[in-house]
Amino acid sequence: MRFLLDQAQRDFGRTLDRLLGAADTPGVARAWARGESAPGRALWGRLAEAGVTALAVPEAYEGVGPLPVELAVACVELGRHAVPGPWAETAAAAVLLTASPSAGDWLPRIASGQAMVTVAMADGGPYALDADAADAVLAVRGEELCLAPGHGPVRASLDPARRLAPPLPGGELLARGAAVAEAAARAADWAAFATAAQSLGTGFALLDRTVAYVKQRTQFGRAIGSFQAVRHQLADVLIGLEFARPLLHGAAVALAAGGSGGGAGAEVAAAKVAAGEAAYAAARTALQLHGAIGYTDEYDLSLWIRKARALRGAWGSPSACRARVLAS
Repeated sequence: MRFLLDQAQRDFGRTLDRLLGAADTPGVARAWARGESAPGRALWGRLAEAGVTALAVPEAYEGVGPLPVELAVACVELGRHAVPGPWAETAAAAVLLTASPSAGDWLPRIASGQAMVTVAMADGGPYALDADAADAVLAVRGEELCLAPGHGPVRASLDPARRLAPPLPGGELLARGAAVAEAAARAADWAAFATAAQSLGTGFALLDRTVAYVKQRTQFGRAIGSFQAVRHQLADVLIGLEFARPLLHGAAVALAAGGSGGGAGAEVAAAKVAAGEAAYAAARTALQLHGAIGYTDEYDLSLWIRKARALRGAWGSPSACRARVLAS
């Protein structure tokens, strides 16, 4: 089966690429890592105007979705430009809230970009991403969906631009029952899917920057990009990324069909492990070919290297994703 984006989807991706290319996203990411959320919130608003925040919100709640293919296109560009923020978590929140009577209050605000929402649930670990910058923290506890009253201290992360904090206990009960558990399973799939797309974009950014660098760096009087061993390393990275791309599109098709758990869950897990491992390989290759400069804080490449490692384990470790695929 061939997964090809249509013209509108390709144009959407190019529009986001141009928008983000002019937005100094490395500066936004560094400010976000310091706890300065204003530049990131401003960029969130611009992306909301482009329709990104409405992609996971149903049309009944003033969104345009659910549109997983378009969400994949958007998240690839978010990863390519190292855009900080709880993008995958807000998409998951849009799915979670469909099980709550409060959907009419929150979902239109999410769709318009007025509300940045993050989530904490078993599949994502005990912490909520960017809770200090979000307008709300949703916590799934068994078959209960709660609006947490706040968050604990921000913890260190592999990626400084991914700020983790535990939600505080208690809070307003938004929904209870089997419907919450079902919505949580679907929300975890959407979060893992969006994370996989960000990984893919991160991997391509690392590859592009490394290819440009090896054309400039010289050893023995020649650009190192002319050495066969270097070319083989970069070719392996490209193959890994290109193999992950159709898996991501296949997961989008499965989610668009309305599946969760079994079929869609396995497709999402396959995409997550493939994209995460490909981006991680791109990060390791980029670091090896750049040398120590690649990991210094002052050099922009470090933003993507750290992001690749963090995204690899977010919303499903490689071993957990492989186990899910095998179990299916």
